[in-house]
Parts: sequence; structure tokens; C-alpha cells
Amino acid sequence: MRIMALDIGETRVGVAVSDPGERVASPVVVLPSAEVLSCAKPFQRVLEDWEPELLLCGLPYTMAGAEGPQAVRIRAAAKTISDACGIPHEFVDERLSSQEAKRSLREKGLNERAMRGKIDMIAASLFLQAWLDARREAW
Repeated sequence: MRIMALDIGETRVGVAVSDPGERVASPVVVLPSAEVLSCAKPFQRVLEDWEPELLLCGLPYTMAGAEGPQAVRIRAAAKTISDACGIPHEFVDERLSSQEAKRSLREKGLNERAMRGKIDMIAASLFLQAWLDARREAW
């Protein structure tokens, strides 16, 4: 089954996908949030290209393990996206994924400006990979 991860932000949504064997997560694209929320053509094309069977949405948690202040907005957005495209969704802890994505991009020599369009899809691939690894370990 192919899983599509969504790092839902107020401005952008980072998209990553798993391979059909659920072993490897790969970053795909960053799209404007409005296009994803309305299931506009660019997002529809991504869905058609990858044919995911599950949307894995990152949910922000605090370091103490409670849902962060953005969680209500993310839950509502995920339901809107899921309903609009007819694909079920689940949530996963995305804590520190954006910071890890920034660190990784800095190591590759990118500055803040060059990182801007990449952080969200890298973050999505990081929390998707962690989720895939945890599921594999649980088997």
C-alpha cells in the first residue's frame, strides 16, 4: 500500500510518499495549502500520479507529549482534505520534523532562502519514514 504524508501548514503543505512496499519515504512536492484543502488540480495530479491509499497527516505535539496549539486546525484541515479526495487519513507525531529537515538542508549547504520551499516536504518524508519504521518493527 502506498502512503502519502502531508505536513499541513497555514501557507504550504509538504507532500511525501512511501514506496508500495512501505519501506522508503521520499519527498515529492510542496503545494499551497489552499490548493490541497480544496483538492485543486495540482493536488489532484499528485494524487493521480501516486495513488495513495492512506493520508498520513503530521500532528504537532509539545515536548511534553500533549497536542500543540495548532492541532485543532490540523485535524480540521486533514478531515477536509480526506473528505474532498475520498482517501482515509491518520495522524502521526510530527514533533521536531521541521527542525530536523532544516538541519539536514543546512548540512547540504542550503541557506534559509534556498530551504524555504523544501522544508515541508522533507519534514513530511521524515515523519513518514519514522512511521513506516515503527510499523515494520511492530510486525
